Amino acid sequence: MTTKEIKALISLLDDPEIAPQIQSEIQNLGETIIPYLEESWEETLDPQQQQRLEDLIHQLQFEGLQQRLRVWRDAGAQDLLEGMWLLNSYQYPDADLQALNRAIEQLRFEAWTLLRAEMHPADQVQMLNHVIFRNHRFSANTQHFHSPANSMLQRVIETKRGNPLSLCVIYLLVAQRLDLPVFGVNLPNLFVLTYQSENATFPPFYINCYNRGVVLSRADIEHYVGQLGITSQEAFYEPCSNLDIVRRAMRNLQVSFEKLQELGKAEEVSQLLVILTEDKPKPEDEDEED
Repeated sequence: MTTKEIKALISLLDDPEIAPQIQSEIQNLGETIIPYLEESWEETLDPQQQQRLEDLIHQLQFEGLQQRLRVWRDAGAQDLLEGMWLLNSYQYPDADLQALNRAIEQLRFEAWTLLRAEMHPADQVQMLNHVIFRNHRFSANTQHFHSPANSMLQRVIETKRGNPLSLCVIYLLVAQRLDLPVFGVNLPNLFVLTYQSENATFPPFYINCYNRGVVLSRADIEHYVGQLGITSQEAFYEPCSNLDIVRRAMRNLQVSFEKLQELGKAEEVSQLLVILTEDKPKPEDEDEED
């Protein structure tokens, strides 16, 4: 469609009799039409028309996000930063993945200048703690623990405040870019990291980023699980996947919206979570759909 045709189509949203049909046609055009909808929003003075346009823009953005999440999942959820950026884009559709990448890369470079090949794993962690928690002052957002912003990597990097998972994600992304054997661990009620060296001389240990990178032993984790009064599982001590991490971030965001009584947003996040919990389609299933 030409620009003139698109604008003519959008102008028909003013007619309540054909508006539903026009909305359907616009949705079929996908996210490429959003700039035209935004331009129309700026030009109209009708609050009802503005609301219709806002709803339509959000719906197009949400459908695009759902599709991108499926692509990320089906590709094996290889890039944790991309997965967290996709979650971030629910609240901030214009969030820039490359800007997030540059922020993580800056932290990596600073840590790399301090890293030495002969460093003991404990010293490597202390060095990362120094860069992330002392130099850049990342810390726990204890005052607003359930704020949706805590699940948004863009906001965590801007404010230097986050929840256990988002702080761990930043730490993890930096550590892995330094080729350190650091992984996420899905503990109940708390997300931590584990350092698991291939060198048997160094037993695995754990890192609590919500407490400025304090190092924990397996016995500490066992004690924590015991205090919760739940049955211990090996998954509480072993690395989890990128998919597990983004799922947990999504659950955190859903709970945040529920606590704020923003039930519409909570429901939409639950729809995103379904995409990450359902199985990747098998080739024969994809053939049947075609």
